[in-house]
Amino acid sequence: MSNASIARNAAGDAAAAAHGPPAVGDFIALLKPRVMSLVVFTGLAGLVLAPGTLHPVLAGVALLCIAVGAGASGAINMWYDGDIDAGMKRTRDRPIPAGRMEAGVALGFGSTLAVGAVTVMGLAVNWLAAALLALTIGFYVFVYTLWLKRRTPQNIVIGGAAGAFPPMIGWAAVTGDVTWMPIILFGIIFLWTPPHFWALALYKADEYAAVNVPMLPVVAGPRETRRQIMAYSWMLVPLTISPWPLGYTGAVYGIASVVLGMVFLAGAYKLWREKSDRAAKALFAYSILYLFLLFALLMVDALVVGVGATG
Repeated sequence: MSNASIARNAAGDAAAAAHGPPAVGDFIALLKPRVMSLVVFTGLAGLVLAPGTLHPVLAGVALLCIAVGAGASGAINMWYDGDIDAGMKRTRDRPIPAGRMEAGVALGFGSTLAVGAVTVMGLAVNWLAAALLALTIGFYVFVYTLWLKRRTPQNIVIGGAAGAFPPMIGWAAVTGDVTWMPIILFGIIFLWTPPHFWALALYKADEYAAVNVPMLPVVAGPRETRRQIMAYSWMLVPLTISPWPLGYTGAVYGIASVVLGMVFLAGAYKLWREKSDRAAKALFAYSILYLFLLFALLMVDALVVGVGATG
């Protein structure tokens, strides 16, 4: 952590001490509930799509561990990034920069949750799922937060792997192994992450520049960012469709994935053509809906149509 970060956290700790003990809502905020909800949803997809069955109680435990693990990652991220959060409009009201919580409390809270989630997953479900959960937390904390985020515009590309693991964890919780279908699910989220976050970064570039985070629009400029959004979109959409021709899903998912993908590509092209914040905001918003619908349709296809992913 930089000297500026240490000084900022020290000032925040003093403010937190004067403010009094943090509220329950502050601990909830540390978990990044909106991010957690997407993580849990994609983890649920892995559970549903996996061949075999898992006792409902154990399935609930697995999802809880995935949720807690994601929350732990968020808390540790907020501990380390308190200085960045303080300098950005969309994050300055988080508990640490707002002076409602000492940074060390967030670190202790996140670390405890991380150890607890991995341990319970291993003891109650299986150790492969626990190992994947530990890898997810470790990758987000050490590779993305501590190493990449402040050093390279590829932070989102490489660091996005952390958000792509939950379907694999859900699958492994049921089967005890990892095969091609969960790897495809991993790939979908991995390729979705750059256009999703770069669309946000395009209209938040000034804020990232102000806190010295080398997001792609800051380092390479808007034109190159839009070009890479198009490139990743063209890789993403065929991958989202691939479970259909490979026989892992039926036509319900297959046809819908084609339609949704064409809308995504149209949004990326519109951003390339218009070069506007409005187009960037529209693509960012649609990207969230896009991923949600894809994984919802995968589960509908498996549960209603009855096409199972067996490999």
